[in-house]
Amino acid sequence: MGILRIDHPDIMDFIMCKRDQNVLTNFNISIGITEKFMEAVEEDSEYDIVNPRTGEVCNRMSATKVFDHIIDLAWSNGEPGIIFLDRLNRDNPTPHIGAIESTNPCGEQPLLPYESCNLGSINLNKMVKDGEIDWDKLRDTVHLAVRFLDNVIEVNNYPIPEIAAMSLANRKIGLGIMGWADMLILLGISYCDREAADLGAKLMKFINDEAHNSSRNLAQSRGAFANFAGSSYDTRGEVDIRNATCTTIAPTGTISIIGNSSSGIEPLFAVSYVRQVMDNDLLVEVNPLFERVAKERGFYSPELMKLIAEKGSIKDFDQIPEDVRRVFVTAHDITPEDHIRMQAAFQQYTDNAVSKTVNFCNSANRDDVATVYQLAYQSGCKGVTIYRDGSRDGQVLSVKKEASNEGTSVPVESKKESRKRDRPRTLTGATYQMETGCGPLYITINEDSHGLFEVFTTMGKAGGCAASQCEALGRLVSMAWRSGVQARQTVKQLVGISCHKPAGFGANRVTSCADALAKAIQMHMQADEEDIQSYVSGAGACPECGGPVEHEGGCCVCHACGYSECA
Repeated sequence: MGILRIDHPDIMDFIMCKRDQNVLTNFNISIGITEKFMEAVEEDSEYDIVNPRTGEVCNRMSATKVFDHIIDLAWSNGEPGIIFLDRLNRDNPTPHIGAIESTNPCGEQPLLPYESCNLGSINLNKMVKDGEIDWDKLRDTVHLAVRFLDNVIEVNNYPIPEIAAMSLANRKIGLGIMGWADMLILLGISYCDREAADLGAKLMKFINDEAHNSSRNLAQSRGAFANFAGSSYDTRGEVDIRNATCTTIAPTGTISIIGNSSSGIEPLFAVSYVRQVMDNDLLVEVNPLFERVAKERGFYSPELMKLIAEKGSIKDFDQIPEDVRRVFVTAHDITPEDHIRMQAAFQQYTDNAVSKTVNFCNSANRDDVATVYQLAYQSGCKGVTIYRDGSRDGQVLSVKKEASNEGTSVPVESKKESRKRDRPRTLTGATYQMETGCGPLYITINEDSHGLFEVFTTMGKAGGCAASQCEALGRLVSMAWRSGVQARQTVKQLVGISCHKPAGFGANRVTSCADALAKAIQMHMQADEEDIQSYVSGAGACPECGGPVEHEGGCCVCHACGYSECA
């Protein structure tokens, strides 16, 4: 995560840095917003720009104009997000140790320098019994999870001494949840209803209270965290507690797939979708709760599930009972205001922060994004991330949208869009000589302004099968790059392929002409200071399987193969 304070002299350059979506591709970026700035936005006034080295005011800028630039870039490609720094530090349990300046990549864990994430999530779809929340089971699970996470701090192998020292001194843990959408379905409550947000606040208060009770019990036998003296707990006169923070709501992109539950506090990704498996077979995956209801109510059929997979949402399927459609809502069925209301409800009773993405349909305008950012501020959130469908240039797979009377949208059809780049007259590159079992192979790699563009291969021994196959490899790799495939994916497919004529010895020996091409690409990538390996940005197409990527909880998740950008 890259975060810059809103009052930094370089703030405009930082806001605009991702206009070129091939820059900072390995970073999420957010703006550290202050209360003074938001007040200036509301008053349409100027605010101070501060020299970070001296702390002196060096300029003044229009808060409204800066805010408009943030909105414009977020609308264009989903970044920057915003983080409310004053709120992070208001809840900083150890202000005497330092101020919080940043969070982890998905925004849910504000951390001091050298602190580490130690997160766990309770699967809420296992906490419903006979149509009601099993509060006793939930309490027992919270206490067990807190003890487990505290044990992790003790037995973990830390990469450097500074991380070990800070992690052991503050002992921060982040117990959260997943399967919230599943729980609502099991309780017969629509994610869009205000009742859902009210229940979310009640549930999270219970978890937070019990997590703190468990941590206090641990402190009696194991001792308080080392930096307790001078902490906010100490100044409030509270009893010893084992962990400086206890609760966090993370995206749970990968573990929710493993646990067969919905992600974090997000609504359902889809009721039915297509999963790509071995040999490119396509299987229709159906939400298990929906499949059970469909069979119990007598409207299940494989044909209907395929139709739902094409659309994603079921709200326009008249053959499905209305009460079922009301409960099984998906991300794009929900208004941005509903997203923020749910995030704010959970944030009230979460020590750290809540990772959540507000998904917009493609037709959303800049005012819609501005409204969400302002609602997040007014509702007490600690940050917010948005994504407008189809807004990234690199989104290889997109979903056509159809507007509804309520202004929301639903997926209508999946569609592959060709974004093949045309060849300019002039390109720059380098040529690498690679020794192979077939003789020297000369590999020329060229780039355009977006990154790797084409590769040519010339075999030292002209003609023959080896030369023709190398030429074919070069053409295919070039076509893949020009169509948006990441360089590291072509390397992954080629590296290590063996033939009967390896060249050299040891771990770096060239095992085939294909392997030589992969190694040349790796050499070229490592020599480029701007890291040209990623032409496609982290949205739209999964780098592992090519399936559609969904924005959930401030992260990118592929439900087809389980890939998670935050894993």
